[in-house]
Amino acid sequence: MGCGRVGSSLALALVRIGHEVAVVDRESTSFRRLGKDFPGPTVLGMGFDRHVLVKAGVERADAFAAVSSGDNSNIISARVARETFGVERVVARIYDPKRAAVVERLGIPTIATVPWTTDRFLHSLLQDSETIKWRDPSGSIALVHLDLHEDWYGRTVAQLEAVTHTRVAFLIRFGAGVLPEQRTVVQDGDTVYVAAVGGTVGEAAAVAAAAPPEED
Repeated sequence: MGCGRVGSSLALALVRIGHEVAVVDRESTSFRRLGKDFPGPTVLGMGFDRHVLVKAGVERADAFAAVSSGDNSNIISARVARETFGVERVVARIYDPKRAAVVERLGIPTIATVPWTTDRFLHSLLQDSETIKWRDPSGSIALVHLDLHEDWYGRTVAQLEAVTHTRVAFLIRFGAGVLPEQRTVVQDGDTVYVAAVGGTVGEAAAVAAAAPPEED
């Protein structure tokens, strides 16, 4: 719910990693941020209106993100999704820290308006383990530990970087740090750390955890 910069970025990231996404916004022009090829439904209306949520498919939703520009709208819509429709994973973006504390006590995770908002939403919605080990002060770059699907073993660092859109910073192999080259082959037992652009960490982690695409 909400198709601003964060909402549209979140929706597109979820689609790229294979999820079905519906987007609700009260302004039809907001849907332009999704691009003309966005595959999911876009529903015009208030995100806390039950009929609007039903039209968007909330009754079969696995997760719900409230990311509009208003705290009240996000709080109400998150509560409706959780309490009326029983959506298990609900996350709300809250600007006011005092309100956020109240919502947290209701069992609804909240996200602050910080540079890594999209990453944190993906983490909360997908229930991924925390992979971020370091961020620069601006939140633009993160150092991330990737949990790799076993089919990545035998692939090169260059292949991993191309698919995850990250830069492999270093490997831990047999207890020792390794600065890899593009042709370095990832081995079973390697611990892989990559540098990723803020806002893409959750997507990179999800891509790495899945089997790599078939080679041509």
